[in-house]
Amino acid sequence: MYLKCGFSVAVLAAAFGIYLLPSPIDPEPFMFNKPPPLIGPLTINRKLHQGRRLFYGQLKGPESFTTDNEGNLYTGTVDGKLWQIRDGQLSFITQMGKNVSECGTSDFEPVCGRPHGVRMDRSGHLIVVDSYFGLFKVHPQTGEKTLLVSNEDGTDGIPFRFLNGLEVSSNGTIYFTDSSSKWGRQHHRYEVLETNHLGRLLQYNPMKQTTVTLLDGLYMANGLALSPEEDYILIAETSVCRILRYWLTGSKAGVKEIFVDNMPGYPDNIRISAMGTYRVGVSTTRFPGLFLPFLDIIAPYPALKRFIVKVTPLSLYNILLRKHGLFLEISDLGEILDSFHDPDGSVTWAISDVFEHQGKLYLGNTDLPFLVVLSQ
Repeated sequence: MYLKCGFSVAVLAAAFGIYLLPSPIDPEPFMFNKPPPLIGPLTINRKLHQGRRLFYGQLKGPESFTTDNEGNLYTGTVDGKLWQIRDGQLSFITQMGKNVSECGTSDFEPVCGRPHGVRMDRSGHLIVVDSYFGLFKVHPQTGEKTLLVSNEDGTDGIPFRFLNGLEVSSNGTIYFTDSSSKWGRQHHRYEVLETNHLGRLLQYNPMKQTTVTLLDGLYMANGLALSPEEDYILIAETSVCRILRYWLTGSKAGVKEIFVDNMPGYPDNIRISAMGTYRVGVSTTRFPGLFLPFLDIIAPYPALKRFIVKVTPLSLYNILLRKHGLFLEISDLGEILDSFHDPDGSVTWAISDVFEHQGKLYLGNTDLPFLVVLSQ
């Protein structure tokens, strides 16, 4: 009896002690709608099982892709490196930060760098946003880097903390996102759990060498895609599972509106297809799993989020998330037209980018040790 009583007191004391500990996050409540049913264009299939893994063990987290006029591919990885893929061969271009043996581990990302969005400009240079260092122009052959805007300088008096998405217009204007003015990429899970709205859409003018904020107050601003006419740009708000449209020209210039809401997962990069549709990589699905939709369930309860973060190491959150590969095809009206699934994650999951190139789709990911190619 006394043992049971003593154990109960100890448990209560431990719980109270944890309650009194400060939490690293200051979350806001958010109420998700019920995830869309997996019917019609969202019906689960195995289309991604036709994909092939390339460069296994050589590329970790090829986040995004671009190509040059000769058909060579370019991507960046979690170890801070930029790569060229030419005739099926992988070639190192440059290191965004310091090249040390620990590169590729979370602790050393701020040292080594983490290139996210990668695009090619009109002059044949790579435009790269590195989450930790800033916006760069990189010579694809020599690897020479030119810093356009540093994270430290930021814009409007606010440093960049988590540069992420990127798009370059036909006239050379650069659009990019800062996912958070609070959390860096190392702590992106805190950013998702906190459900704050500290992200921004930014514009860099290469002629004037100036940066302006087009939109602020965004929920984890992530991937970008310009429309074919470049009259609007799409912005993924990853932490709230939706995509916004921001009008750049015309009678609606400066207007922000919801393009796709209540998505079946957390959107990452957005890429336009040859057909004028948009393909969206989904980093994590909201499908049922061990405790899923885990993030939906805890979203309205800030106190619960604070407690979970205090008792759960960041590395354990992946246990609660299902390894289900998914990307979506969306019309220019914001309608989901099709979905491509890997329901058991046997080929890929955590899809970050879907890049169409020479009749194939190249699928990026956030931290897996390969890329996947899918024939159309």
